[in-house]
Amino acid sequence: MQGPSISASDLMRMGNRAVGWGIAAIVGILALTAVLLFLKLPDAGAFNARVERVFVENADLTSQAEIKLLEILAQSGTAFSETLVSYRIVIFVLLVFATGLLITSLVVIVMLVTLNRRLSMVEKQGLQVSQLVINRATNTVALNDMEFKLTPASVETIAVLAEARIDDEVLSGAAIEAMISGKPEIDCDEAAGATRIKRLRDTLGNQLVSEVLVKNIARQGYVLAIDRKVISLR
Repeated sequence: MQGPSISASDLMRMGNRAVGWGIAAIVGILALTAVLLFLKLPDAGAFNARVERVFVENADLTSQAEIKLLEILAQSGTAFSETLVSYRIVIFVLLVFATGLLITSLVVIVMLVTLNRRLSMVEKQGLQVSQLVINRATNTVALNDMEFKLTPASVETIAVLAEARIDDEVLSGAAIEAMISGKPEIDCDEAAGATRIKRLRDTLGNQLVSEVLVKNIARQGYVLAIDRKVISLR
């Protein structure tokens, strides 16, 4: 009995929902942090209020030195107020920057998780191929809407695999080497066929396509993991 399957659209909806909740949580946490931080900062006018109180309570200070001291205190209060305002601006900018970084990180992580799940599904279900056209004359292989230019040796390798898939057979490395080279299978080395498979995968280039298209069945051999009805040899 098969377990419940998850489609790509379901994964997309789950990813979007996770991103939405994650963004809301990040914004909420940072907003709460900002509120608490700003509430804990001293009032910008607190120092000026203390200086003003000094002026009121010491109205009898009339000497030149005392007046100069009061002026210095007043200037210090103004400077302190301006410094607190600049601190608030810097804190606000840093919080916005941190929010942006955290949201970006969350989106990237969710995208990677979703992509890994989709790749895992592809590996389990096999590559969905609607058409595989092998053209020996031009050394090309058309896979769905992708066309690959291969070497003659790689074309022969995938053609042999395609013919075996049409006959519903699994070929060992030695069998592949024998069919391409024309030698008896008993005289062929398993490693030679494995090398041809490796070169085919390297020529295809796309790791996902090559690894999923050409399957290696343990202790049996190699096979194209596609429906034999979609194969066309020219």
